[in-house]
Amino acid sequence: MSDLIDEPDDPGSNAPEFTVSEISGAVKKTLEGAFGRVRVRGEVGRVFKARSGHLYYDIKDERNVLACTTWKGQVSGLAVVPEEGMEVIVSGRLTAFGAQSKYNLNAEQVEPAGAGALMAMLEKRKKQLEAEGLFAAERKRALPYLPEIIGVVTSPSGAVIRDILHRLRDRMPRKVLVWPVAVQGRDCAGQVAAAIEGFNQMTPGGALPRPDVLIVARGGGSIEDLWGFNEEIVARAAAASEIPLISAVGHETDTTLIDYVSDRRAPTPTAAAEMAVPVRLELLAHLDTQGARLSGALLRGMTRRGERLRDLSRALPRPDTLLAGPRQRLDHAADRLPAALTAGVQRRQVRLAQNSAALRPNLLAQRLDGLSARLALQSDRLAPALARRGARARQDLTALSARLSPVSLQREIARGREAFADKTRRITGAQMTLLQRRKERLTALDRVLQSLGYEETLRRGYAVVRVNDRIVTTKADAEQAHALEIQFADGRLQIGASRAAKGRKDKPEQGSLF
Repeated sequence: MSDLIDEPDDPGSNAPEFTVSEISGAVKKTLEGAFGRVRVRGEVGRVFKARSGHLYYDIKDERNVLACTTWKGQVSGLAVVPEEGMEVIVSGRLTAFGAQSKYNLNAEQVEPAGAGALMAMLEKRKKQLEAEGLFAAERKRALPYLPEIIGVVTSPSGAVIRDILHRLRDRMPRKVLVWPVAVQGRDCAGQVAAAIEGFNQMTPGGALPRPDVLIVARGGGSIEDLWGFNEEIVARAAAASEIPLISAVGHETDTTLIDYVSDRRAPTPTAAAEMAVPVRLELLAHLDTQGARLSGALLRGMTRRGERLRDLSRALPRPDTLLAGPRQRLDHAADRLPAALTAGVQRRQVRLAQNSAALRPNLLAQRLDGLSARLALQSDRLAPALARRGARARQDLTALSARLSPVSLQREIARGREAFADKTRRITGAQMTLLQRRKERLTALDRVLQSLGYEETLRRGYAVVRVNDRIVTTKADAEQAHALEIQFADGRLQIGASRAAKGRKDKPEQGSLF
C-alpha cells in the first residue's frame, strides 16, 4: 500500500490525457459556470462592425483589455452604441472561443457609466457635426408665415400633442398631421428619424399633402430620457429635411443635438405652436389697419393729383382759344378750295390739249407708212439674200465634194444639208419673229393713236372750230372769220357768212367822240 502512496519516479505518468477540444470545452464550461452574467465597467477601445452586422469592441482599464461581442440580433437592442473613448458599463455572459484560445464577453446591454460619460460622448458628437457644417446659420431656412399643413412628430398619447393642438386652435386653426413615435428608449432615435424622412417624401399637393413646417416635440425629462434626440441619425435627418423644422424637445433648459441642426428651437412645445402660426385676431387687426392705411394713402394721392391737375389747368389756355386758329385756317381753306379745284382742272385741260396737238393723226399715219415700207423693203431683200447664201453654200459643197472621198463626201453633204436646213429654219424663224414684233408695235401705236386722237375728245362733249381747214383757238379769230366749220363727234356743221355777220351786228359798237 505504501508503494502506491509513494510518489512514482515519473510524476506525470498517471495524469489523465485530454484532447484539445475537451480541454477547450472544459475551460468554457468552467468559465461560464463560474461567472455567469456579469457587469463590467471600462473604457471602450477599438470598435469594429463586421459586414455580417456583428459588433466587436474592447473594454479596457489601466492594465487589461476585455474583448466584447454583440451579435447582429442584439445590436438593435442596445440603448447606446459603444464608441471609442466612451466609459460604459456592459452586461452579458463570459464565454470562451476555443478556436483561438480566447475568452470574451457577449455584451447584451451597454449603458454609459454616469452622466459625465454621456456628456463627454455628446460633446464629442457635437464637435463632429459642427465640423461638418450642420450647425451653420446659413443652412437654416425661414419658417412660412402662414402654413397650410403642420406636421408633428411626437407621441400621440402624451400631453405634448394636446398642448400643441390647443395652442393652434386658439391662435390660428390649421390642418395637423401627426406621426406617432416613441419619444424615449431604444426605439426613439430610429422612429424620429424615419418620421422626418417620411414627411419629406410626401408629394406636395397629393392625396396626403406634404406639410409646410415640421414640429419635433417632447416633454421634459432626464438626459437619459432625452438621449434619443442626441443620436447622430436624428441630427442628420433633421439637417437633411427639406421642410423647415422646429425642435421643441424638453424644457427651456434642456438642449439636445436636434436643437442645433433644426431651423428654429422652441423652449417648449407650446412655444413651437406659437412660432408656427400667427395670432388670427392680430392678423385680422393688422390687415384692417393696413387696409385703412392703403385707402387713406390712395385718397390722399388722388387729392394731391387733383390739386396738381387744377393748378396746371390754370396755366393752359381755354379750349376755344386753342381751336380759334385752326377754325380760321379751315374756313380759309374751304373758301379757296372750289377756285383751286377749278384752276387745277383748267390747267390739266390745257396741258392735255397741248399734248394731244403734238400727236397729230397725219404724223402717226406717216410714221406707220414708213415702218410698213421699211418692213416691205427688208422682206424683199431677205429672199435674194437667202438665195445668194444658198448658192454660196452649194458652191462650197461642190468644191468640198471634189476633194473628199465618196463616203466622206456623203457625210459632209449630209452635214451641209443639215446646217443649211438649220440656218434656213433659224432665218425663217427670225423673219417671222421680226414681222410679229413689227405687227405688235403697229397695233400698239394704233391703239395710242385712237386713245389720244381728238375724236375721242369730241365724244366727251368738245368740238373743233375751223376756218378754211385751219383750227381756230381764240375768240378774236372766230369773230373775224366770215364762215365757220364746227366738227362734232357725229359730223361737221357749216356756219355761213350771214350768220357770222348777224352775230357782229348784234354786238353794239362803241360810238365816236367826234
